[in-house]
Amino acid sequence: MERTLTHSLIAVVISSLVAIRSYRRKSLDLSGALAGFLVMTIHFVAGYRFGATLLAFFFTSSMLTKVGEDKKRRVDADFKEGGQRNWIQVLYNSGIAAVLSVLIGNLTGWEDKCLDSNDSVLITSLIGGIIGHYSCCNGDTWSSEIGVLSDDQPRLITTFKSVRRGTNGGVTKTGLLAALAAGSVIGLTFVLVGFLTTRCSNEMAMKQLLVIPLSAVAGLLGSIIDSLLGATLQFSGFCSVRNKVVGKPGPTVKRISGLDFLDNNAVNLVSILLTTLLTSFACVYIF
Repeated sequence: MERTLTHSLIAVVISSLVAIRSYRRKSLDLSGALAGFLVMTIHFVAGYRFGATLLAFFFTSSMLTKVGEDKKRRVDADFKEGGQRNWIQVLYNSGIAAVLSVLIGNLTGWEDKCLDSNDSVLITSLIGGIIGHYSCCNGDTWSSEIGVLSDDQPRLITTFKSVRRGTNGGVTKTGLLAALAAGSVIGLTFVLVGFLTTRCSNEMAMKQLLVIPLSAVAGLLGSIIDSLLGATLQFSGFCSVRNKVVGKPGPTVKRISGLDFLDNNAVNLVSILLTTLLTSFACVYIF
Protein backbone atom coordinates (compact mmCIF):
# COMPACT_ATOMS: atom_id res chain seq x y z
CA MET A 1 0.00 0.00 0.00
CA GLU A 2 2.81 2.41 0.95
CA ARG A 3 4.68 1.58 -2.28
CA THR A 4 1.55 2.23 -4.36
CA LEU A 5 0.96 5.59 -2.63
CA THR A 6 4.59 6.65 -3.18
CA HIS A 7 4.39 5.56 -6.81
CA SER A 8 1.20 7.57 -7.28
CA LEU A 9 2.70 10.70 -5.71
CA ILE A 10 5.75 10.44 -7.96
CA ALA A 11 3.42 10.06 -10.95
CA VAL A 12 1.46 13.19 -9.99
CA VAL A 13 4.63 15.26 -9.44
CA ILE A 14 6.20 14.25 -12.76
CA SER A 15 2.95 14.79 -14.67
CA SER A 16 2.40 18.20 -13.07
CA LEU A 17 5.90 19.42 -13.92
CA VAL A 18 5.68 18.23 -17.52
CA ALA A 19 2.18 19.67 -18.04
CA ILE A 20 3.15 23.08 -16.63
CA ARG A 21 6.36 23.19 -18.67
CA SER A 22 4.53 22.18 -21.86
CA TYR A 23 1.87 24.86 -21.35
CA ARG A 24 4.50 27.55 -20.78
CA ARG A 25 6.44 26.48 -23.89
CA LYS A 26 3.19 26.42 -25.93
CA SER A 27 3.48 22.74 -26.77
CA LEU A 28 0.03 22.36 -25.18
CA ASP A 29 -2.79 24.83 -24.65
CA LEU A 30 -4.58 24.89 -21.28
CA SER A 31 -7.03 22.13 -22.17
CA GLY A 32 -4.18 20.04 -23.60
CA ALA A 33 -2.09 20.53 -20.46
CA LEU A 34 -4.96 19.37 -18.24
CA ALA A 35 -5.66 16.34 -20.43
CA GLY A 36 -1.93 15.65 -20.63
CA PHE A 37 -1.63 15.70 -16.85
CA LEU A 38 -4.44 13.16 -16.56
CA VAL A 39 -3.19 10.65 -19.14
CA MET A 40 0.43 11.05 -18.02
CA THR A 41 -0.48 10.30 -14.42
CA ILE A 42 -2.38 7.19 -15.50
CA HIS A 43 0.63 5.98 -17.51
CA PHE A 44 3.14 6.50 -14.69
CA VAL A 45 0.88 4.89 -12.08
CA ALA A 46 0.47 1.83 -14.32
CA GLY A 47 4.24 1.56 -14.83
CA TYR A 48 7.27 3.78 -15.20
CA ARG A 49 7.94 2.22 -18.61
CA PHE A 50 4.59 3.42 -19.90
CA GLY A 51 5.09 6.94 -18.59
CA ALA A 52 8.60 7.10 -20.05
CA THR A 53 7.31 5.86 -23.40
CA LEU A 54 4.65 8.57 -23.47
CA LEU A 55 7.28 11.20 -22.63
CA ALA A 56 9.63 9.89 -25.34
CA PHE A 57 6.86 10.41 -27.88
CA PHE A 58 5.75 13.77 -26.52
CA PHE A 59 9.16 15.41 -26.11
CA THR A 60 10.66 14.21 -29.39
CA SER A 61 7.56 15.05 -31.43
CA SER A 62 7.18 18.47 -29.77
CA MET A 63 10.84 19.23 -30.45
CA LEU A 64 10.59 18.25 -34.11
CA THR A 65 7.35 20.20 -34.55
CA LYS A 66 9.27 23.38 -33.70
CA VAL A 67 12.12 22.66 -36.15
CA GLY A 68 11.91 24.55 -39.45
CA GLU A 69 8.78 26.48 -38.49
CA ASP A 70 9.24 29.07 -41.24
CA LYS A 71 9.20 26.42 -43.95
CA LYS A 72 6.27 24.58 -42.36
CA ARG A 73 4.30 27.83 -42.07
CA ARG A 74 4.57 28.28 -45.83
CA VAL A 75 3.37 24.73 -46.53
CA ASP A 76 0.87 23.84 -43.78
CA ALA A 77 -2.55 25.50 -44.04
CA ASP A 78 -3.30 24.54 -40.41
CA PHE A 79 0.06 25.58 -39.00
CA LYS A 80 0.10 26.45 -35.28
CA GLU A 81 2.93 28.34 -33.62
CA GLY A 82 4.91 25.82 -31.57
CA GLY A 83 2.62 23.01 -32.73
CA GLN A 84 0.32 23.71 -29.77
CA ARG A 85 -1.97 20.73 -29.06
CA ASN A 86 -5.40 20.84 -27.41
CA TRP A 87 -7.20 18.22 -25.31
CA ILE A 88 -8.72 16.55 -28.37
CA GLN A 89 -5.32 15.94 -29.94
CA VAL A 90 -3.91 14.74 -26.60
CA LEU A 91 -6.69 12.17 -26.25
CA TYR A 92 -6.42 11.07 -29.88
CA ASN A 93 -2.69 10.51 -29.38
CA SER A 94 -2.76 8.92 -25.93
CA GLY A 95 -6.32 8.02 -24.96
CA ILE A 96 -6.18 4.41 -26.15
CA ALA A 97 -2.85 3.85 -24.41
CA ALA A 98 -4.27 5.34 -21.21
CA VAL A 99 -7.14 2.83 -21.29
CA LEU A 100 -4.69 -0.02 -21.91
CA SER A 101 -2.55 1.24 -19.00
CA VAL A 102 -5.54 1.11 -16.64
CA LEU A 103 -6.36 -2.43 -17.77
CA ILE A 104 -2.76 -3.54 -17.28
CA GLY A 105 -2.57 -1.91 -13.86
CA ASN A 106 -5.70 -3.68 -12.66
CA LEU A 107 -4.50 -7.03 -13.97
CA THR A 108 -0.98 -6.74 -12.50
CA GLY A 109 -1.80 -5.05 -9.20
CA TRP A 110 -0.07 -1.91 -10.52
CA GLU A 111 3.34 -3.61 -10.81
CA ASP A 112 5.51 -3.70 -13.93
CA LYS A 113 5.43 -7.09 -15.62
CA CYS A 114 7.76 -8.63 -18.18
CA LEU A 115 6.62 -9.30 -21.74
CA ASP A 116 6.07 -13.04 -21.35
CA SER A 117 3.16 -14.92 -22.92
CA ASN A 118 3.92 -17.97 -20.76
CA ASP A 119 3.09 -15.85 -17.73
CA SER A 120 0.07 -14.04 -19.25
CA VAL A 121 -1.02 -13.78 -22.87
CA LEU A 122 -3.48 -11.00 -22.03
CA ILE A 123 -0.98 -8.77 -20.22
CA THR A 124 1.63 -9.33 -22.94
CA SER A 125 -0.87 -8.36 -25.63
CA LEU A 126 -1.95 -5.22 -23.75
CA ILE A 127 1.66 -4.11 -23.20
CA GLY A 128 2.33 -4.77 -26.87
CA GLY A 129 -0.61 -2.54 -27.69
CA ILE A 130 0.96 0.39 -25.83
CA ILE A 131 4.28 -0.17 -27.62
CA GLY A 132 2.50 -0.23 -30.99
CA HIS A 133 0.41 2.81 -30.07
CA TYR A 134 3.36 5.11 -29.39
CA SER A 135 5.52 3.65 -32.14
CA CYS A 136 2.74 4.60 -34.56
CA CYS A 137 2.28 8.08 -33.07
CA ASN A 138 5.99 8.80 -33.06
CA GLY A 139 6.55 7.29 -36.51
CA ASP A 140 3.80 9.35 -38.08
CA THR A 141 4.95 12.57 -36.38
CA TRP A 142 8.64 12.16 -37.22
CA SER A 143 7.79 11.18 -40.78
CA SER A 144 5.65 14.27 -41.29
CA GLU A 145 7.85 16.78 -39.47
CA ILE A 146 11.15 15.63 -40.97
CA GLY A 147 9.77 14.65 -44.37
CA VAL A 148 8.34 18.09 -45.09
CA LEU A 149 11.77 19.65 -44.46
CA SER A 150 13.68 17.27 -46.73
CA ASP A 151 14.62 18.03 -50.32
CA ASP A 152 12.90 14.82 -51.48
CA GLN A 153 9.96 15.23 -53.81
CA PRO A 154 6.85 13.80 -52.06
CA ARG A 155 5.05 11.02 -53.91
CA LEU A 156 1.48 9.88 -53.33
CA ILE A 157 1.74 6.47 -51.68
CA THR A 158 -1.08 4.99 -53.78
CA THR A 159 0.19 6.04 -57.23
CA PHE A 160 3.82 7.13 -56.61
CA LYS A 161 3.11 10.28 -58.61
CA SER A 162 4.78 13.52 -57.49
CA VAL A 163 2.55 15.74 -55.35
CA ARG A 164 2.86 19.07 -53.58
CA ARG A 165 4.32 19.22 -50.08
CA GLY A 166 1.60 18.95 -47.47
CA THR A 167 -0.54 16.56 -49.53
CA ASN A 168 -2.13 13.88 -47.35
CA GLY A 169 -0.61 10.52 -48.28
CA GLY A 170 2.52 12.07 -49.76
CA VAL A 171 5.66 10.21 -48.65
CA THR A 172 9.41 10.68 -48.98
CA LYS A 173 12.34 8.34 -48.39
CA THR A 174 13.56 10.63 -45.64
CA GLY A 175 10.16 10.56 -43.98
CA LEU A 176 9.94 6.76 -44.06
CA LEU A 177 13.43 6.43 -42.55
CA ALA A 178 12.41 8.93 -39.89
CA ALA A 179 9.42 6.71 -39.02
CA LEU A 180 11.76 3.75 -38.51
CA ALA A 181 14.01 5.82 -36.27
CA ALA A 182 11.02 7.15 -34.32
CA GLY A 183 9.76 3.66 -33.59
CA SER A 184 13.24 2.62 -32.47
CA VAL A 185 13.32 5.47 -29.94
CA ILE A 186 10.05 4.22 -28.43
CA GLY A 187 11.37 0.67 -28.19
CA LEU A 188 14.70 1.76 -26.76
CA THR A 189 13.00 3.88 -24.09
CA PHE A 190 10.67 1.04 -23.13
CA VAL A 191 13.52 -1.48 -22.86
CA LEU A 192 15.98 0.73 -20.95
CA VAL A 193 13.44 1.81 -18.35
CA GLY A 194 12.13 -1.76 -18.16
CA PHE A 195 15.57 -3.08 -17.22
CA LEU A 196 15.47 -0.77 -14.18
CA THR A 197 11.87 -1.35 -13.09
CA THR A 198 10.82 -4.83 -14.23
CA ARG A 199 11.87 -8.24 -12.96
CA CYS A 200 12.28 -10.84 -15.69
CA SER A 201 14.01 -14.21 -15.86
CA ASN A 202 17.46 -14.07 -17.48
CA GLU A 203 16.12 -15.57 -20.69
CA MET A 204 13.13 -13.24 -20.96
CA ALA A 205 15.17 -10.20 -19.89
CA MET A 206 17.42 -10.52 -22.95
CA LYS A 207 14.44 -11.27 -25.16
CA GLN A 208 12.97 -7.86 -24.25
CA LEU A 209 15.60 -6.36 -26.59
CA LEU A 210 13.42 -7.57 -29.49
CA VAL A 211 11.05 -4.72 -28.59
CA ILE A 212 13.45 -2.30 -30.31
CA PRO A 213 13.27 -3.75 -33.86
CA LEU A 214 9.57 -4.51 -33.34
CA SER A 215 8.93 -0.87 -32.45
CA ALA A 216 10.92 0.30 -35.47
CA VAL A 217 8.73 -1.80 -37.76
CA ALA A 218 5.60 -0.58 -35.95
CA GLY A 219 6.71 3.03 -36.43
CA LEU A 220 7.15 2.50 -40.16
CA LEU A 221 3.93 0.50 -40.45
CA GLY A 222 1.94 3.16 -38.60
CA SER A 223 3.28 5.86 -40.91
CA ILE A 224 2.43 3.81 -44.01
CA ILE A 225 -1.10 3.07 -42.78
CA ASP A 226 -1.61 6.74 -41.99
CA SER A 227 -0.39 7.70 -45.48
CA LEU A 228 -2.66 5.14 -47.18
CA LEU A 229 -5.68 6.44 -45.28
CA GLY A 230 -4.64 10.03 -45.98
CA ALA A 231 -4.31 9.39 -49.70
CA THR A 232 -7.68 7.67 -50.03
CA LEU A 233 -10.11 8.80 -47.32
CA GLN A 234 -8.77 12.27 -46.48
CA PHE A 235 -9.24 15.14 -48.93
CA SER A 236 -6.30 17.11 -50.29
CA GLY A 237 -6.66 20.04 -52.66
CA PHE A 238 -4.71 23.10 -53.76
CA CYS A 239 -6.23 26.46 -52.89
CA SER A 240 -5.40 29.08 -55.51
CA VAL A 241 -6.13 31.92 -53.06
CA ARG A 242 -4.04 30.71 -50.12
CA ASN A 243 -1.51 29.07 -52.44
CA LYS A 244 -1.39 26.05 -50.13
CA VAL A 245 -2.60 22.46 -49.93
CA VAL A 246 -5.80 22.36 -47.84
CA GLY A 247 -7.90 19.59 -46.34
CA LYS A 248 -11.37 20.79 -47.32
CA PRO A 249 -13.10 21.25 -50.72
CA GLY A 250 -14.09 24.75 -51.81
CA PRO A 251 -14.77 26.97 -54.83
CA THR A 252 -11.09 27.96 -55.08
CA VAL A 253 -9.76 24.48 -54.34
CA LYS A 254 -8.60 22.02 -57.00
CA ARG A 255 -8.71 18.41 -55.81
CA ILE A 256 -5.41 16.55 -55.62
CA SER A 257 -6.44 13.27 -54.01
CA GLY A 258 -8.68 11.52 -51.49
CA LEU A 259 -12.29 11.69 -50.32
CA ASP A 260 -13.64 14.13 -47.77
CA PHE A 261 -14.47 11.26 -45.43
CA LEU A 262 -11.94 11.42 -42.57
CA ASP A 263 -10.18 14.39 -41.03
CA ASN A 264 -6.60 14.29 -39.77
CA ASN A 265 -7.54 13.28 -36.23
CA ALA A 266 -9.70 10.41 -37.49
CA VAL A 267 -6.94 9.19 -39.80
CA ASN A 268 -4.51 9.23 -36.89
CA LEU A 269 -6.96 7.33 -34.68
CA VAL A 270 -7.57 4.57 -37.23
CA SER A 271 -3.86 4.13 -37.95
CA ILE A 272 -3.16 4.00 -34.19
CA LEU A 273 -5.88 1.38 -33.67
CA LEU A 274 -4.59 -0.85 -36.47
CA THR A 275 -0.94 -0.57 -35.44
CA THR A 276 -1.88 -1.17 -31.80
CA LEU A 277 -3.72 -4.38 -32.71
CA LEU A 278 -1.00 -5.68 -35.03
CA THR A 279 1.78 -4.99 -32.52
CA SER A 280 -0.27 -6.61 -29.78
CA PHE A 281 -0.55 -9.83 -31.80
CA ALA A 282 3.14 -9.68 -32.70
CA CYS A 283 4.16 -9.41 -29.03
CA VAL A 284 2.12 -12.49 -28.11
CA TYR A 285 3.81 -14.41 -30.94
CA ILE A 286 7.35 -13.16 -30.19
CA PHE A 287 7.30 -13.20 -26.40
